[in-house]
Amino acid sequence: MIIAFVAGLLAFLATRFRPGASRRVNPSAVNTTAVTAVVCVALGAVTAAMASLNVALPDLARSTQATQTQLEWIIDAYSLVFAALLLPAGALGDRYGRRRVLIAGLAVFGGASAVAMTASSANELIFLRGLIGVGAALVMPATLSTITGTFPAAERTRAVSVWAAVAGGSALLGLLCSGLLLEEFSWRSAFAVNLVLAVIAIAGTIRFVPESSHPGAPRLDTGGALLAMVGLTVLVFSIIEAPEAGWATARTIGGIAGGLALLAAFAGWELRQHHPMLDVRHFRNPRLSAGSLSIFIQFFAFYGFTFVSLQYLQGVRGDSPLLAAVSLIPLAAVMMPTGRLIPKLAARFGARNVCVTGLVLVAGGLVIISRVTTGSPYWLLVAGLIPLGIGMGAAMTPATAAITEGLPAAQQGVGSALNDLSREVGGALGIAVVGSIVTAVYRSNLHLNGVPAGLADKARGSFALAIHAGGPVRASAGTAFVDGIHAGLLYAAGAALFAAVTVAVLLSSTRRSRQAARRDQSELAPAAR
Repeated sequence: MIIAFVAGLLAFLATRFRPGASRRVNPSAVNTTAVTAVVCVALGAVTAAMASLNVALPDLARSTQATQTQLEWIIDAYSLVFAALLLPAGALGDRYGRRRVLIAGLAVFGGASAVAMTASSANELIFLRGLIGVGAALVMPATLSTITGTFPAAERTRAVSVWAAVAGGSALLGLLCSGLLLEEFSWRSAFAVNLVLAVIAIAGTIRFVPESSHPGAPRLDTGGALLAMVGLTVLVFSIIEAPEAGWATARTIGGIAGGLALLAAFAGWELRQHHPMLDVRHFRNPRLSAGSLSIFIQFFAFYGFTFVSLQYLQGVRGDSPLLAAVSLIPLAAVMMPTGRLIPKLAARFGARNVCVTGLVLVAGGLVIISRVTTGSPYWLLVAGLIPLGIGMGAAMTPATAAITEGLPAAQQGVGSALNDLSREVGGALGIAVVGSIVTAVYRSNLHLNGVPAGLADKARGSFALAIHAGGPVRASAGTAFVDGIHAGLLYAAGAALFAAVTVAVLLSSTRRSRQAARRDQSELAPAAR
């Protein structure tokens, strides 16, 4: 249904709306402080929504009787649609007007959130979370392009740095806000926050944000957009549903292969377009490929970890939603200062060494956290959160720099889009892969001998419902879920180590090429004289 809705939306916009007249904004007439505040409220809303509902999963499962697979879909429907529509949504803003698309995106985001507050079933929430993701995809690229398209050069750098800080810190703020609300209210309050922020941002956009557009931008690549979305959806669907269907079944293997084939067809389609949505030729640049892979794996690990860790903290340790959210603060507390120190360290030791070290620390932190048990003290979690946070802070800055420096100045918009795309696709697949591994191991290791059949079925279907049952069911569920965490986080750690090796090889080849070029220039210099 989401795919059909998006297909109709893209077709409607491509055929119904005309590109606006050229919008030449007078930079001196722009209230940069007000515009920065407005776009950051919009950005914070859509970024926080990626993580904020994680802390509400136990309450949501008890209210809607959602299975573990449905919980994955409730979280990942948003991330999946967000990731798949990010590039075409940015193109829509450039062509039809960024202010117009920003308002439309906020309206969809807030309207779908309002309806989600009334939902009574898991399937309703899955659909509505996907619809909220449509709005988020329209909002996010419009916020940055509004700054770059309307601000004077002197104000642009400061505004972009504020934008980046909001993008980086909103996920944790969303978790803390939801945790605080859940002390008094139900999971519906998380959607209420979306609605309030959307209304504030719409009012601010109408009042302060000027229209800007690039009517000469190429036509929307609807074929590429649909191929990318269908391919990602088939791939993620097959992974999330694998615990239900079986990992070795024809449905799962065929679905994963079909999704990968569609993504390969997307790459082939883009190669034949005069104005591709994503020019895959850029990935021939080893620096850009290394940076994109690093960002992808970092957020693959982070969102996969967040999805399962908050369920562990509440379901196994018995923490309140607020305490569970606060428990993850050490990660942000070390990640943010590390990010500020990294430029100096990269200048001294080299971006390659810093980025690879960061990915190794990410893997190490995940391995430590994977060792938690049903009775582990909190310090064991902290012992993993600290290297995980330092590693992400260390790897993120040089990875982003590798993406942007791998492209000429005229293509920095492409670099920004690739950075965002790597993050969102990584997050969507991280939730799907890590969540499915944890679910599969949980179900296979859950032993409920002597438990009534109806209760046993509910416990196998949903960890949150099993914990709520109490007694031997709760004890067995806690142990089985921890077993799942061991497997899921070790797979994520393996992915981080793979990325570290690959990034080291790619950046090494770049360094050797530069050294060879310098030698050639030095040899040619005497001959020229």
